[in-house]
Amino acid sequence: MTISMLTGCGLVSSSGTFHHTTLPGGAQPLAGAKVVVTSKSFTEGVLLGKITATYLAAAGAHVTDLTGAPGSASSRQAQLNGDADILWEYTGTGWVNYHNETETISDPHELWVRVHDIEKRDHNLEWLSPANFNDTYAFGVSTPTAERLKVKSLSDVAALPVQDRTFCVDDEFFSRSDGFIPMLQKYGIPYNTPDGVPSGNVTRMDAGVVYTATAKSAPCNFGMIYTTDGRVKNLKLVVLDDDKKFFLPYSGTAVVRGVVLDRYPQLRPLLATISERLTNDLMQELNGRVDIEGQDPADVAYDWLKSQKLVE
Repeated sequence: MTISMLTGCGLVSSSGTFHHTTLPGGAQPLAGAKVVVTSKSFTEGVLLGKITATYLAAAGAHVTDLTGAPGSASSRQAQLNGDADILWEYTGTGWVNYHNETETISDPHELWVRVHDIEKRDHNLEWLSPANFNDTYAFGVSTPTAERLKVKSLSDVAALPVQDRTFCVDDEFFSRSDGFIPMLQKYGIPYNTPDGVPSGNVTRMDAGVVYTATAKSAPCNFGMIYTTDGRVKNLKLVVLDDDKKFFLPYSGTAVVRGVVLDRYPQLRPLLATISERLTNDLMQELNGRVDIEGQDPADVAYDWLKSQKLVE
């Protein structure tokens, strides 16, 4: 999940709104605990914050809900300042944006370990074991076009005739050092050459418009997407396999201030209970309920927790 998502990935939710419920059987492992949950302002961040606030409150904690902080910097800064205790983050964001690292580490576990160790050492922030979803860049294609061109991976795209290699990307991704042109290079496709991807084969547009353009296969066959965006499922897009592992993993991870985790060690298994259930398909579904169906993130969070029998 990249910082640029903040501009195009869904609505902002107000703070302080989540469902008050209980754990099955009325257990209260966090009775007496006081925690502050924050989140970034895009849909997925807010959803993760609402799920966390709802579940921890059900476990008996007094939860202050600061979800939906505008921009990523404010939620991050609140945690660094000690004004917020729990924040869902992304390993790629920690590596690139917070620590300015340029090495591409394609193995999700290795990247998590590296980020975990830096954050523990520098800020006493504990990056818990990551969830099973990776909100990173990818390229999508409509189902009919994927079948017609027989493509499942970016290497398959590289093998297509030039006229079929058409792309929709946003300006930010086009110009990133870990973006479009370096990706083409990784897959052996030269940019702006007659036998590679001529500049006329690339349409730059707002990130939100890319999804509908890709679904229509006009003006492009392949569009830059985010892997957990609800529109992937809604528009029946096929996510192409990044088989040469170009894109950095952005594994979703609950981050807790070390002093708070020491005070309330019960947080670790409780947050793991949430984390272990989260997948790309699930996040697409939950994000879609908010962005496409217009449901409130607090309601979506509660409904999902109840469907998992985690709350009553």
